[in-house]
Amino acid sequence: MKIDHVHFYVEDATASRDWFEQTLGFQAVAAIAQSDTLTEVVQHGSIYFVLSSPLSDTSPVAQFLQQHPPGVVDVAFLVQDLAEVMSRAIAQGAQVLEPMQQQQQTQGCLQWSQIAAWGSLRHTLLQRSGLTSLLPLGNELGNCEPVALTFTQIDHAVLNVGMGELEPAIAWYEKVLGFQPQQQFAIQTEYSGLRSQVLVHPEGGAQLPINEPTSASSQIQEFLDLNRGPGIQHIALQTDDIVAAIAQLRQRELSLLSVPKTYYTQLQQRPGFDLAATDWQAITKQQILVDWQSEVSPALLLQTFTQPIFRQPTFFFELIERQIYSRNGQVQQAQGFGEGNFRALFEAVEREQLKRLS
Repeated sequence: MKIDHVHFYVEDATASRDWFEQTLGFQAVAAIAQSDTLTEVVQHGSIYFVLSSPLSDTSPVAQFLQQHPPGVVDVAFLVQDLAEVMSRAIAQGAQVLEPMQQQQQTQGCLQWSQIAAWGSLRHTLLQRSGLTSLLPLGNELGNCEPVALTFTQIDHAVLNVGMGELEPAIAWYEKVLGFQPQQQFAIQTEYSGLRSQVLVHPEGGAQLPINEPTSASSQIQEFLDLNRGPGIQHIALQTDDIVAAIAQLRQRELSLLSVPKTYYTQLQQRPGFDLAATDWQAITKQQILVDWQSEVSPALLLQTFTQPIFRQPTFFFELIERQIYSRNGQVQQAQGFGEGNFRALFEAVEREQLKRLS
């Protein structure tokens, strides 16, 4: 099981398509106009985003946007045996939104079904054999020319749930879709707090961290208030060279998280800090967050975050590089989700706030 594509409901699919093309370097590969909904598909390598907007008040997108700001409505998973996955999901009480269907195409066969997930989120489950279109709409996807700015894959998607909902959400994903809990962490500072549990699927490695707020002032609670319920807070795009990627994105005028200088002051004091001067200069110039787990792996986890991409400060992207290292003759990637980054960054921001208030 891995993430196949992500479906956004937006106010203007054409404008969103243009933003993905001009800012993130995606390419438009399909457009589908139905009676009440316009859908655009954009691609970057193996990453596909589906963007839908309403053409009339009867569109399901219009109904969604009456209840929520624009954002992710569907994280679609590619599975090897759809019948088995759906049998398990139904046995565990999952609400089926679309029963299993099949479409024979010119060069392959596409099977799909859809279940309701947490809040308004849903999961389309797809099984592909041969060469198929992305969506069961008959659209043919063109081959895109390679672009200079390269994201390799979707690293993970992060779900925010309400206070007290973390354990039930974990249990749902375990029972219904077979995810397994991995690392967990909690961040508690004077002004903010959250608990997080990382879920990973044992077959395919799909990663789904789930957050819940632990304080009314938490950034997770702010998301829940503005989103008017649980939802996907951000999606992480993996790159092999985050320094070069961020430099290009800044030229494309992408708004990124501003990192206070105190973050880097604290970073140099962390045990295990061992960055070459040239790497340090590049990382601080591009304002990239750095984390490592020296007891687990010597490789660095490099990440940064965009500012929210819609008018409401709800959804944003994370850009992440997991450096490669060798252990016992095997090549591995840096693991984790930047727990050290989050804690250090939160504390650094709070120190800056206290300075302004004093």
